[in-house]
Amino acid sequence: MRLTDPVADMLTRIRNAIRAQHQKVDIPASNLKNEIARILKEEGYIANFKPAEDEGHKVLRVYLKYGNNNEAVITDLTRVSRPGCRVYVRRTEIPRVLGGMGINILTTPKGVMTGRQARRQGLGGELLCEVW
Repeated sequence: MRLTDPVADMLTRIRNAIRAQHQKVDIPASNLKNEIARILKEEGYIANFKPAEDEGHKVLRVYLKYGNNNEAVITDLTRVSRPGCRVYVRRTEIPRVLGGMGINILTTPKGVMTGRQARRQGLGGELLCEVW
């Protein structure tokens, strides 16, 4: 099966795993997904991630993070830019997610980073997703 939007697939797998209260979720690996997972870990939305292998396929094993009362740290993830409708923003147009309570993830000429980092470095790019 060929996926048309692997990033949306990654976000959906994480969203479904959180709703089912799983501790970890396996996602087919790619460099972009690795960078998204790195940002989610740096920002404290997931506990950890590591590359693994499942039946000869490279996967990204993402360990989810829950709070005191077993509520998930991630409330929701949404895909902004899709293969059918790309969304690019200038550095001055990077939106704030829930008034700064969430993050957005962008691909910029200097790599994948949060909206806050891109704003600080004066970079625009493709707005991949929002997490809160």
